[in-house]
Amino acid sequence: MDLTLTLVSGIAWTVVYVAAIRIGFRQRTYAIPVAALALNFAWEVVYTVQSLSDVDVQTFVNATWAVADLVIVVTFFRFGRAELPGFVTRGLFVGWSAVLFVTAFAVQLLFLEEFGAHDAARYSAFLQNLLMSGLFIAMFVARRGLRGQSRTIAVAKLVGTAAPTVLFGVIEDSLFILGLGVLCAVLDTVYVWLVWRAPSLVPEPASAAHATTGV
Repeated sequence: MDLTLTLVSGIAWTVVYVAAIRIGFRQRTYAIPVAALALNFAWEVVYTVQSLSDVDVQTFVNATWAVADLVIVVTFFRFGRAELPGFVTRGLFVGWSAVLFVTAFAVQLLFLEEFGAHDAARYSAFLQNLLMSGLFIAMFVARRGLRGQSRTIAVAKLVGTAAPTVLFGVIEDSLFILGLGVLCAVLDTVYVWLVWRAPSLVPEPASAAHATTGV
């Protein structure tokens, strides 16, 4: 059962990342909220390296996610400035983004130091997953529709989070993780509902959005 749930989570989140890469390059945007992207990428790198001394299925899953997330990071640096107001210069965008990603790595290392590898990996993963669930809804609202998003991403995220919630929250009997997982499921369900309610909206290019808002 543990292996099955690990594989379900690994496959579902890989689907999220592949869909995000395709949408990012096709629509010239980034498809995962950047704060969550930074934390996810840092988590995957840190725990891939940390587990090299005792390689298992999760190590390969983490490494796969890290490579996929690196490509999504590329889409963010390539297209992300267009999502920001015009006064944000290229230098300011790069500097702010670098601080964000460095901060994400620092947060993961602090979790690791405070809680140890076993608990830190779980606690940080579910906390940032909850953040991501909220940020996807915020991104939908900010972009006024489906630009940079899809039903595939919404459903795969819901499944990819539900599987480890059962594994760590129910089977391993962690009330903290179970609670966070349930909250993620609630927000993810709301997000799925939103993307299903907006099937006919045509994605609006970031440049057009800026012209409309005057920024």
